[in-house]
Amino acid sequence: MPIVETRAITGGVDTHADSHVAAALDPVGGLLGVREFPVTAAGYAGLLGWLGGFGTVCLVGIEGTGSYGAGLSRHMSAAGVRVVEVDRSDRQDRRRQGKSDPLDAVSAARAAQSGRARGAPKGRDGAVEAIRALMVAKRSARSERTQAINQARALIVTGPDDLHARFTRHATADLVAELTALRPRPGAVVGYHTRIALRELGRRTEFLDAQLGRLDALIGPLVAGHAPGLLALHGVGTDTAALLLVAAGDHPERLRSEAAWAHLCAVAPIPASSGKTIRRRLNPAGDRQANHALWRIVITRMSSHPPTRAYVERRTAEGLSKKEIMRCLKRYVAREVYPHLRHVAD
Repeated sequence: MPIVETRAITGGVDTHADSHVAAALDPVGGLLGVREFPVTAAGYAGLLGWLGGFGTVCLVGIEGTGSYGAGLSRHMSAAGVRVVEVDRSDRQDRRRQGKSDPLDAVSAARAAQSGRARGAPKGRDGAVEAIRALMVAKRSARSERTQAINQARALIVTGPDDLHARFTRHATADLVAELTALRPRPGAVVGYHTRIALRELGRRTEFLDAQLGRLDALIGPLVAGHAPGLLALHGVGTDTAALLLVAAGDHPERLRSEAAWAHLCAVAPIPASSGKTIRRRLNPAGDRQANHALWRIVITRMSSHPPTRAYVERRTAEGLSKKEIMRCLKRYVAREVYPHLRHVAD
């Protein structure tokens, strides 16, 4: 009986909210077909089956593995197919051929096959994904709380004189408590309705405080159980640890090196030439939340960590500015936290 060799197929997917467009390439880059599939479990199975009809699916490049392509990425990985993340279509292809979903799918497949796209998806199937979901809710709750307090203070400044005299110098906690306890009585139209507005803003802030407390009670144990070594570092709290874990993802082995992690956090210097002068600047891309987490750790250490304070004094004496010193410290912190992200608790 003759042995039939199967072709190694490379796929590419342009993802959207309601449908995904897939393209299949043969081992030498020839286009085998393009087809659209719905964003459902059946659609994922159909897409994989369609690719498998051309041969053995060995690699699939997917756009937006952290958003529209998250479900498809999980399905492909569970089926044993290697998935790489494709940022966007090749710009030269777009200039030559225009922008369309089939062209983007083919471009994603070619990026995966050529090795131009080789980054593994973060993965959204573990404790870090649970932390990320809770942090999304916490971030919006914290923002809305700040907005409510600022609105209340603005109303006090522009409101009747008695309100201004009563509340203008209150600390935030005392202000919220007193606003919530207001019992407006009908009277002057402006004064009465301003008091109602202030009471509602106070109640809204109390509600958000309770919500933040509930979210913290869930986030804390998840972070402590997943990366206890990270929390043991000086200046690393639950929030900063959560942001770093989310940046690394559920599969931190995708971070090939400490330098790659620094690049992801936007703290890796890159060459920037101007004429005959070669300068170095920080990478403007990267994960902004992770960069902010490193900044928070550095700020804490600069005020309470003796080795860091000694470093700041020494570098200041050498003529470095505070901004330059903080850039160096963020790079050092990125190097320090990296092993704790790669070797998290099971």
